[in-house]
Amino acid sequence: MYKNIMFDLDGTVTDSGRAITSSVEYALEQFGITNQPKEKLETFIGPSLYDSFEREYQFHGEDCDKVVALYRYIYEKERMYDVDIYDGIIALLQNLKAQNKTVLLVTSKPLKFSKMIIEKIGMSDLFDAIIAPELTDHSSDKKRLIEKAVNEYGLDKNECIMIGDTKYDIEGALGAGVDSIAVTYGYGNTESLRESGATFIADSVKDISDILSSQS
Repeated sequence: MYKNIMFDLDGTVTDSGRAITSSVEYALEQFGITNQPKEKLETFIGPSLYDSFEREYQFHGEDCDKVVALYRYIYEKERMYDVDIYDGIIALLQNLKAQNKTVLLVTSKPLKFSKMIIEKIGMSDLFDAIIAPELTDHSSDKKRLIEKAVNEYGLDKNECIMIGDTKYDIEGALGAGVDSIAVTYGYGNTESLRESGATFIADSVKDISDILSSQS
């Protein structure tokens, strides 16, 4: 039985593609990098900005600090709340809370922004806690965040499940020793998610609900 349900944010709870990719475009444009393919920009949804700018555009050191600062400037100023809540998510979270489940948001998005977004879209009451890195933390390691949640709240790993849309979520769950649901409606590569070693695959929010109900 899963008593502790961990959700990723971007691509799992919210469709934040526009907010993130438009902010990446803005930051890159300040370095003269324009007309980037949508598919490449969408790889920024999930991992940390530092990892993404290093991986995709070979930014390092001071330049990486600068491009991340540019992203965060425009993101916080005017893009952050340009998100949609996936259909069925609110009802799912309400149902889990009604069942006295511990519902946690475990995201690589900095804690400052995660709290602001969740509050703005009216979902603060649906999560028992938000586990996320500080702005100065450059890591995408989801394993570390999952283990932090387990340790801080004294959770039994056998009663935990991580739900996310990218390989980072599933790899983190595997590394931390908890079960996982890979959702294919977000921004991760569907084929790689199906081969990721996830405990379950969900193609919709309803699938998540059905999986959790079947394991209760």
